[in-house]
Amino acid sequence: MLTAIRRIARRFRRDDGITGLETAIILIAFVVVAAVFAFVVLSTGLFSSERGKEAVYAGLAKTRGTMELSSSLVANSDLTNVTTVEFDITLAAGGDSVNLDPTAATNRTVMTYIDSTTVVNDIPYTTTVITGNANTLLEPGELIRVNIDLAGAGAVIPVNTTFTLEIKPPTGSYMVLQRTTPAAFLTVNNLN
Repeated sequence: MLTAIRRIARRFRRDDGITGLETAIILIAFVVVAAVFAFVVLSTGLFSSERGKEAVYAGLAKTRGTMELSSSLVANSDLTNVTTVEFDITLAAGGDSVNLDPTAATNRTVMTYIDSTTVVNDIPYTTTVITGNANTLLEPGELIRVNIDLAGAGAVIPVNTTFTLEIKPPTGSYMVLQRTTPAAFLTVNNLN
């Protein structure tokens, strides 16, 4: 009987079971580390793709508010200098509405005059609805005439002068109109 007990005790002293348990613990540790690594990689990928999506939508929003010139630029003069400039604008295909109310305190379109010696930010302008409803919100299918009072803003444009008008809506891309005045003025000058 004593011999049988010793045989049973020797079986329990063998390391076979402990080696299997250590292997299982190491395998579980590898699985946990791999799961954490996979989670980090997936989270980073999702974060990156979300940032990419935001960049694409921001680019689309920037281009959707685009306006386009729908007429010639007409410069009215006192035969010495340009006094006012007027032109018609409409929305480009698929463009979002643009606020052209010059009296709005916020969220309005700003116009800037630039030549070789002068920069006038937020130059005063007025709008006249040609087609569409009577408000100054430029919507698809509408046509609005913009009249910029250069003399009232202190911008002097003599003959043979290249000047730029920047029309900057609250959202979307801005429009740049660059023209050169003729060598001699008429009362009304078409600046193609």
